[in-house]
Amino acid sequence: MSTRYPFTAVVGMDDLRLALLLNAVSPAVGGVLVRGEKGTAKSTAVRALADLLPEVPVVAGCRFSCDPGAPDPGCPDGPHEAAPADARAARMVELPVGASEDRLVGALDIERALAEGVKAFEPGLLADAHRGILYVDEVNLLHDHLIDLLLDAAAMGSSYVEREGVSVRHAARFLLVGTMNPEEGELRPQLLDRFGLTVEVAASREPEQRVEVVRRRLSFEDDPAAFAARWAGEESTLRERIVAARELLPRVVLGDAALLQIAATCAAFEVDGMRADIVMARTATALAAWAGRTEVDSDDVRQAALLALPHRRRRNPFDAPGLDEDKLDETLEQFRGEDEGDEDPDPGPDGPGGPGGGGGGVPPQSDGPEGTAPQDAGPEEAPAPAPAPQGPSGAGERAAVKAAEPFRTKMLSVPGLGEGAAGRRSRARTEHGRTTGSVRPRGALTKLHLAATVHAAAPHQKARGRSGPGLVVRRDDLRQATREGREGNLVLFAVDASGSMAARQRMSAVKGAVLSLLLDAYQRRDKVGLVTFRGRDAEVALPPTSSVDAAAARLEQLPTGGRTPLSAGLLKAHDVLRVERLRDPSRRPLLVVVTDGRATGGGADPVALASRAARLHAADGTAAVVVDCETGPVRLGLAGNLARELGGTAVTLDELRADSIAGLVRNVQAEQHTTRRAA
Repeated sequence: MSTRYPFTAVVGMDDLRLALLLNAVSPAVGGVLVRGEKGTAKSTAVRALADLLPEVPVVAGCRFSCDPGAPDPGCPDGPHEAAPADARAARMVELPVGASEDRLVGALDIERALAEGVKAFEPGLLADAHRGILYVDEVNLLHDHLIDLLLDAAAMGSSYVEREGVSVRHAARFLLVGTMNPEEGELRPQLLDRFGLTVEVAASREPEQRVEVVRRRLSFEDDPAAFAARWAGEESTLRERIVAARELLPRVVLGDAALLQIAATCAAFEVDGMRADIVMARTATALAAWAGRTEVDSDDVRQAALLALPHRRRRNPFDAPGLDEDKLDETLEQFRGEDEGDEDPDPGPDGPGGPGGGGGGVPPQSDGPEGTAPQDAGPEEAPAPAPAPQGPSGAGERAAVKAAEPFRTKMLSVPGLGEGAAGRRSRARTEHGRTTGSVRPRGALTKLHLAATVHAAAPHQKARGRSGPGLVVRRDDLRQATREGREGNLVLFAVDASGSMAARQRMSAVKGAVLSLLLDAYQRRDKVGLVTFRGRDAEVALPPTSSVDAAAARLEQLPTGGRTPLSAGLLKAHDVLRVERLRDPSRRPLLVVVTDGRATGGGADPVALASRAARLHAADGTAAVVVDCETGPVRLGLAGNLARELGGTAVTLDELRADSIAGLVRNVQAEQHTTRRAA
């Protein structure tokens, strides 16, 4: 087994280390979501936690890790009556992003189940993670159907595997830990709420700390065993402290005053449901036990709020997680108990003012952090808007305007039947959805079509010597169900940011419309991209990504001004789509061009060049819609001409409001499909 990087060698990242340790003390806290940019040692810290966890008593020989003191009566390996006990190290089970459903929940041998009536079950990762840690790196990239299975298991504490009436159930209670880079997309709210705590990590900007990071990492890679041995003493001390805190935990008192502060805080920040209150209560109790106290105080409640509430404050996908600490302090002070009013915070490293807060700090370290900034540096400031471009392209440039309030849109879908990535937009052949037919399985059978299998086996029963009630089924009889579900698409926006679009009211409405479509793309699990054109050229403001947050941020900062190089914008969009077809050929694109149709830059005959570029998209069969931003009593209809060249249709900016956008792309694609069939 390879040597893990020691947890105590990961210095700094105080909030992350504290959140992980609190879950080690009290698994009921509900896990941790670690958000941060790439290369910040998120995975290193999480994997290092496994070596600190106490051993787990299990029933000897049980593949499902049943507790000898309270074995699962429905365990597939049971019943366990007076079973001998064994002890093993706590497991850290990693769920790969590309794992199959059978790998996660386990596989049932359908052939033996039908022919012999035997429940031959091979446990999956959920069974391995029972009473341990289930770790998902890049959890925001996990497929929707796997997320659904995780949600079910986390909610019920058990996993069900069903195949056409044959089912197996086993316990699946685990500590869910995930890491993610927000630039690659956000999590669904349902899964986000399942994480008890969340922390943000970022790379340190202090040269001395970065030097220490590199020095330690190189030392570990040169000789992992020797490096781990140097930290063995600190690891042992921390492991003993976890055990002591676990033993103290049942004696910690959560008084009415602290409970009132918890309820008032959750109400003040308008979090949904009651899970936040429960998680805060458990976290505050674990903080007190970690600090060696038997009573929860206000500092524990404050630290619990900072860990448990930020990710539950997101009201829409474009809201950044966070908490107003001034408002938090005001709420806690308003509901502070009388006996706490004159207490002074402990200024020591393990007291409320220390790195862990709430008296729950991790043991102090003398060296710099493993690739992260100290957590006591305060909340990270929002990045300043990108500086406006200079030179000829910026001539006549106007500052960026805010987007109008986004509105709800109905589903925009691409016609036909695709085979793209799992999503919620267009019809597609998928592994999940309604059954539409059956085929012979090409590999392992995953979705049995029972009726088709029986129909294939029935004519051969006499020849096979059937003598009892059971059906004699052979491999050639098995049929795989074909299913139809939904796929995610690539929605590429080509936005005109030239001087002709610079009217503040018009550009605000345009941004609001695009923001609405981005919100819909987030909900439909699409990839999005953003191309802008102005001045003399076009640029890819955002390459295709699953992060609609990034697209919304780029859109908000978009300035206007200069000429209208429409052909350059269309050609740039064509290049983006060409590359994406090579990278992800099964994901069908939708091009949304937002312009008034004018072409005043890009060559000697900009109108002809734009027409030629549009026909490239039409030749590729790219679904397209033009949002006509032309206003005023006299309209030239240039956007309509562009739409015809693209093989799509145009819709005015006014028609984007309310329900008028609802069937826009669906109708456009239906018209294109009908036109192609007629041709």
